[in-house]
Amino acid sequence: MREEAEANEHSEVEVEPSQMHEPPKATWREKSLVFFVAALVLLADHLSKAYVESRLPLNTTWAPFPEWESIFRITHVSNTGAAFGLFQSGSLVLSIVAIVVSVVIVLYNSHLQGNLYWYRLALGLQLGGALGNLLSRIRVGHVTDFIDVGPVPVFNVADMSIVTGTILLGFLMIVSPPKTAGEDEEPLADPEKDVPGPEPESSESQSLLLNE
Repeated sequence: MREEAEANEHSEVEVEPSQMHEPPKATWREKSLVFFVAALVLLADHLSKAYVESRLPLNTTWAPFPEWESIFRITHVSNTGAAFGLFQSGSLVLSIVAIVVSVVIVLYNSHLQGNLYWYRLALGLQLGGALGNLLSRIRVGHVTDFIDVGPVPVFNVADMSIVTGTILLGFLMIVSPPKTAGEDEEPLADPEKDVPGPEPESSESQSLLLNE
């Protein structure tokens, strides 16, 4: 009877090491957060570009707040380069880069562990921005920029989303990098060492057993 009780105690405390090391898995709702944020960014970027293209001639400026014209303006320009007018005449290369980046984000999201909502928000911002500018290149052959703030080169909603997502992701990587399989905050204790073994029998009980 005593041996059976000891066996039951061992079975109750033993935990599979693989279960202790495995990070939480993301649910489909968590994974869909990336696509939801990307869809919102894509919609806002497309509608704002279409509005500017239809209402403001190319290379013209409109000041919705005349008293703040030196700080904020709407300037319709075409951009064949990257965000903020960088790498002009590189539409084809940048389109390929946008496709590759989008695929990498989708794959990373599928393997990212659970409970990382801020990470997925950052990925969604980057994905939406990349797809927004890619859609513009496919639709009109260039990217429409219109947000003109001070001395900063003219940009759009997609550019703003990409930069915000990149900064947020970099901050999260420094402050709280995501765990991968096999990592733990503290070294795991050996279950066998923590399980109390059978108490040694006293010399008095041993002598009684011998006399019997």
